[in-house]
Amino acid sequence: MEYQLITTSEQLKNVCKNAQLHDAVALDTEFVRTRTLTPQLGLLQLYDGEQLVLIDPLQIKNMTPFVELMLNENVVKVLHSCSEDLEAFLTAFDCVPSPIFDTQFAASVLNIGPTLGYARLVEMLSNVQLDKGESRTDWLARPLSEKQLHYAANDVLYLLPVYEMLNKQIVEKGVLSWVFDEMKTLAAKKAANLPPEFAYLPVKNNWRLSIEQLTVLQQLAAWRIGMARKKDLALNFVLKESLMFEIAHRLPDNRYELTNVSGMIAPTMRRYGDTLLEIVQRAREEYNDLPEDKHLPRAQRLVDFPAYKKILGQLKSAADEIAKHHEVPVEVVASKKQLNQVLKWYWFDLDEMQVQGLMPDLLTGWRAPLFNAAIESVIGPDKET
Repeated sequence: MEYQLITTSEQLKNVCKNAQLHDAVALDTEFVRTRTLTPQLGLLQLYDGEQLVLIDPLQIKNMTPFVELMLNENVVKVLHSCSEDLEAFLTAFDCVPSPIFDTQFAASVLNIGPTLGYARLVEMLSNVQLDKGESRTDWLARPLSEKQLHYAANDVLYLLPVYEMLNKQIVEKGVLSWVFDEMKTLAAKKAANLPPEFAYLPVKNNWRLSIEQLTVLQQLAAWRIGMARKKDLALNFVLKESLMFEIAHRLPDNRYELTNVSGMIAPTMRRYGDTLLEIVQRAREEYNDLPEDKHLPRAQRLVDFPAYKKILGQLKSAADEIAKHHEVPVEVVASKKQLNQVLKWYWFDLDEMQVQGLMPDLLTGWRAPLFNAAIESVIGPDKET
């Protein structure tokens, strides 16, 4: 099927007007994300069963018709493994499509295969082999070649028929709400922002630090995420996490000591050396000035809770029973990460999800009614939020 390249607002308006008449449209994005914190949108692909179009967001000034289509609850938006696509939509349009049917998740629910790539899923269901040779192209460069455009068009041309096959089976299984709920939960996570003052919580090995060192790490992490957002730089292009941890651990007092921190490189020293020393000094002064009851709580690990292994085992058993009852892979029902989310939510003084205004996966969406009784039995009633 031939595709049409959309480069004007009028063309986009007509495309979206026609797409609104369909029950479902296949969508995909092409973006560049090498050094940036956020994905830079280069191309949008859309197929509604009649029109196959490639939308150039770099040339179109008014993308409102596309945003209206994304938010039309009467049109299912079909994507495959849409996690990064959602970030691209949020960056470009400050919203995400709804409702979303993710074909990768649907295939997992149907036990066709865990986390299948698009090309493999198309091959399995449509017996078509796709060329993935342009997957690492620069989608911000212009003009795009015919080979690049053809590759991009194929990413949605076969997605719609795959959706139709999967949707039929999902409906027959009675779990269509699972697919939509899963994507709502994912979208909420992507839209959430970690407050800078809590950016130290996900840092690896933070539990090894003393309270004073942790206070330094907190302020370094807050500065790093602030710089990343301000300059749209990937976090590790501002300051590598391992180096940030080492600075907090070593507490350097001067440029000589900072230069000798493991992992420090000359460009980072030149660019941020004085700033990093100021942050260390300020954080240490804050630690010394605050009364003990105002200090940060020590970073926690689940393995340090005596009941962890026992409770985790009981939750795993509950997940196995739920998966068996619904005839789905247990990995779909609850991963170890998702089980740990619940335990952190109940046990930790500071929980990464809660400070973002999020709930654990097992306490929201389609999983909540399946797990509520088991969680209350094993851990206790829900805590105050």
